[in-house]
Amino acid sequence: MSFLSKNLRRVKPSPTIAVSTMAAELKAAGKDVIGLGAGEPDFDTPDNIKAAAKRAIDAGKTKYTAPDGIPELKQAICSKFKRDNDLGYTPSQVSVGTGGKQILYNALMATLNPGDEVLIPAPYWVSYPDMVLLAGGTPVTIAASLEANFKITPEQLEAAITPKTKWLIFNSPSNPTGAGYTWDELKGLTDVLMRHPQVWVMTDDMYEHLVFDDFKFCTPAQVEPELYDRTLTCNGVSKAYAMTGWRIGYAAGPEHLIKAMRKIQSQSTSNPCSISQWAAVEALNGPQDFLSQNNKIFVRRRNLVVKALNTTKGLTCPMPEGAFYVYPSIKGCIGKTSAGGILIENDEIFATALLQETGVAVVFGAAFGLSPNFRVSYATSDEALIEACKRIQDFCANLT
Repeated sequence: MSFLSKNLRRVKPSPTIAVSTMAAELKAAGKDVIGLGAGEPDFDTPDNIKAAAKRAIDAGKTKYTAPDGIPELKQAICSKFKRDNDLGYTPSQVSVGTGGKQILYNALMATLNPGDEVLIPAPYWVSYPDMVLLAGGTPVTIAASLEANFKITPEQLEAAITPKTKWLIFNSPSNPTGAGYTWDELKGLTDVLMRHPQVWVMTDDMYEHLVFDDFKFCTPAQVEPELYDRTLTCNGVSKAYAMTGWRIGYAAGPEHLIKAMRKIQSQSTSNPCSISQWAAVEALNGPQDFLSQNNKIFVRRRNLVVKALNTTKGLTCPMPEGAFYVYPSIKGCIGKTSAGGILIENDEIFATALLQETGVAVVFGAAFGLSPNFRVSYATSDEALIEACKRIQDFCANLT
């Protein structure tokens, strides 16, 4: 009899971490590797945020805090939701966790029972299905097509809902595609949800401020106020504020759900890092002008990568509305053989061959629930992106 939990058999290690690990090993062995797998900005945390953390250290704010966040941060989060999303919350409706992942996990652990279904549009962030499985639920994916710019339709959502459906996990702009739902597109989905009062909505708004061109971000409870009482609106400071390592995520929702999440957190990690919490207060309350400056850089990089990939033999790459990812299709490469003699049967083999033969690390599409594709993170330098795209072009041109 195995010593390990049966629950562990239900999940797999994070594919994105596996790609980063493989790339690091090749780099350590002397291979010239360009990593396009990591989902974090290459910008440094803004100076005012770092200064706030230093002040907190000097002031001795290094003790335990309340399990799910200091009052000052909860108030800053309430102010952020009102300012950016026109959503009114009180501090008792807010939970702060060690990164956005813990917030989602706490909510699932606090609400799922065996047999409960969670709807997850695909492509999805790799952790959603496994977190549902760990919490005892059943993930149900809804496949969005490239032709629909990787966005599900109201008809698809309606067809996927059953009496067992408890949650819809909604991510816009999306990891891995960068696809963002407009107000009208989201209204179509919320109209469906209004007909099914047993279905709650868990948003992942982590890329809210990383939107480009004329795209306007919106979140479900903002579009349909009547969903307010069954929506957990989740966000964090990791991506837009270049604070991935600080590990602060947060959510606001009905008080009874937040209380249940607090109970989970109090018996697992307890409070997030106190210094990180004070840094997050400054991030949310402080100057926001750097966001638009960073977005100009991301737009330039996005345009560079999309243009290069769309002129690559066998690839098709839609233009995303936000985040810092593109999700090209490799449909035209399937069944061909690489210069190194590898038959490209699927996107995982494509990504492995690309890394081994060219030193470019990407994440294969099956990890995100939709194939045949791969994810590129363009949150790196223009020079690295230009060289990586050239290698991808050469790799695909030499497929026979």
